Amino acid sequence: MAEYSDVERTELLKLARQAIASSLRGQRFEAGPQSPHLAELRGAFTTLHRQGKLRGCIGYVEARKPLYQTVIETAQAAAFEDPRFQPVRPEELPELQIEISVMSPLAEIAAEDVQVGVHGLLLSQHGRRGLLLPQVATEYSLSREEFLQETCRKAGLPGDAWQNGARIEAFTAEVFGET
Repeated sequence: MAEYSDVERTELLKLARQAIASSLRGQRFEAGPQSPHLAELRGAFTTLHRQGKLRGCIGYVEARKPLYQTVIETAQAAAFEDPRFQPVRPEELPELQIEISVMSPLAEIAAEDVQVGVHGLLLSQHGRRGLLLPQVATEYSLSREEFLQETCRKAGLPGDAWQNGARIEAFTAEVFGET
């Protein structure tokens, strides 16, 4: 069952788009929560797609700020600060599709308990951390082992670090986006 109502989901997606649009105009964007639920401290990621391809993805797995504020910040960061991509240009805005993943708290998990398509992973070892959202395993049809290996690689670790002392933490995410 969804934690966020359709109205709350729509509001968060609207805030993300407005935040990106304001930044493109060189304006500061500020907004308040439309409900106390959206003011709760939650981690979240904002993912941007353009023409079916990843265009940016930034987020906070740990709850640092109220959810509405986290969405505003991560939307702007995904659009302009993801080091894998050039900043979004004004002409791209109408083509962007926004997806938001609201995170559950992290919990340490054994590798054999990881559920593909349910859990996202944060793997850490030797000061390196790699994170993959739950939908990544599903989108790429990864097995549990492949998901663990890819999370290791994202951390810049050998693919078998999950078997050699790396800390594995899991989370779930409520994922929704523009259609």
